[in-house]
Amino acid sequence: MADQISHWIDGKPRDGQSGRSGPVFDPATGQERARVAFASAEETDAAVAAAASAFADWRNTSLTRRTQIMFRFRGLLEGAADEIAGIISSEHGKTKPDARGEVQRGLETVEFACGIAQHLKGDASSQVSTGIDLMSIREPLGVVGCITPFNFPAMVPLWMTPIAIACGNAVVLKPSEKDPSAANRLAELFATAELPDGVLNVLHGDRVAVERLIEHPDVAALSFVGSTPVARAIAEGGTRHGKRVQALGGAKNHMLVLPDADMDLAADAAVSAGYGSAGERCMAISVVVAVGDAADRLLPKIQERIAKLEIGPATNPAAEMGPLITAEHRDKVVSYIDSGVTEGADLVSDGRGITIPDHESGYFVGPTLFDRVTPDMKIYRDEIFGPVLSVVRAEHFADAVSLVNANPFANGTAIFTNDGGAARQFQREIEVGMVGINVPIPVPLGFYSFGGWKASIFGDHPIYGPEGIHFYSRPKVVISRWPDPIHRGVDLGFPQHGK
Repeated sequence: MADQISHWIDGKPRDGQSGRSGPVFDPATGQERARVAFASAEETDAAVAAAASAFADWRNTSLTRRTQIMFRFRGLLEGAADEIAGIISSEHGKTKPDARGEVQRGLETVEFACGIAQHLKGDASSQVSTGIDLMSIREPLGVVGCITPFNFPAMVPLWMTPIAIACGNAVVLKPSEKDPSAANRLAELFATAELPDGVLNVLHGDRVAVERLIEHPDVAALSFVGSTPVARAIAEGGTRHGKRVQALGGAKNHMLVLPDADMDLAADAAVSAGYGSAGERCMAISVVVAVGDAADRLLPKIQERIAKLEIGPATNPAAEMGPLITAEHRDKVVSYIDSGVTEGADLVSDGRGITIPDHESGYFVGPTLFDRVTPDMKIYRDEIFGPVLSVVRAEHFADAVSLVNANPFANGTAIFTNDGGAARQFQREIEVGMVGINVPIPVPLGFYSFGGWKASIFGDHPIYGPEGIHFYSRPKVVISRWPDPIHRGVDLGFPQHGK
């Protein structure tokens, strides 16, 4: 019998009561390894109620106490990093080094949250008017719903929950139902770190839980990472119900390669950023824009590297790229490759039909490379979210910049060049939220913030870092005057500063 994955509500596991559940597969074998409970609206209400009850005390918990808990959690998380990486690999399929790196990037945000006392400092001005002092402070929002994607089952929850909790909020975390176990393990570690019951709740399920979080009157804010259509729907629904929303959507990340670039460096970057985690990253490079004659020199180097990649399960220590998350997603990615061939792109490397010995039922697609892709093709327009890299040829630098700026997605981009002037012009003219110069995946460290532009984000705040603090707290201005011996009497005039 498959393992049962339960919710985590009010500090302890809670079995599902809805009668609904979903399968959790090992993508490397295609075998069902567990069943995860799917929450009903009533179970969602119970998680929100637990969070709301805990918030009343947690918001008044001292910054010192919150900091101590966060430091303890950080130590526990570091100690459990290999264990959590194993959980990720078994349910997502990514290789162990990739999963371990995911946990490390999450740790960066926890370390940032450990400095919460510094980040929540307000401002104060004395004697702004006679006998009047003015200060601004930041206060928590209340109950926050965090809805996270399958591709980073530990990192994205760690981008949200530590900052939300450190700011004094209570959280209902709804991870992806495809790989839910990492979220439960994080909740257990928080509990061991002595986080009070109910401050962090993990609710599993599908759109029933999400839609209830969107409409629930006691949920003050929603954080989301996922596809653009869902991000837009959550932003619109959450705003309609009076909630603060940050919703990060999809991407189509372009990497420009100029003719003067170090082609070995560019080829290493294109393969690493295009095929890492089987392309299931919102910051994956999916389009290489080769300017001038760059493609003729770059493509053979990319092909050479693709041919050497080791594809296999996470249990193979030599594996560099694992399977896709589900059979349905594998089939969807294969359909995009079919579409690219039909529409006339040159298929340089074909990842269809790959089989891994002893894992023939796994959801594997090999590294796929197209050349001479044009913007009207489906493989260019859509976010494939798989190991498919497209090369678009541009005659001039200006053409390449215009191509990127015309794309509705604007999550990340990169340029590879040895020309400092071209790099500086690129970073100023490009209309994308995160820019790499000779860096293929420009994901900022935890003390900065992550967020794209245009259809890659909805809401005013990027995720984690300083913007995370601003999202999970709100400003309050306090103007105070203490009575003095001389009472001034009634004055119906509009208050005038300086008097």
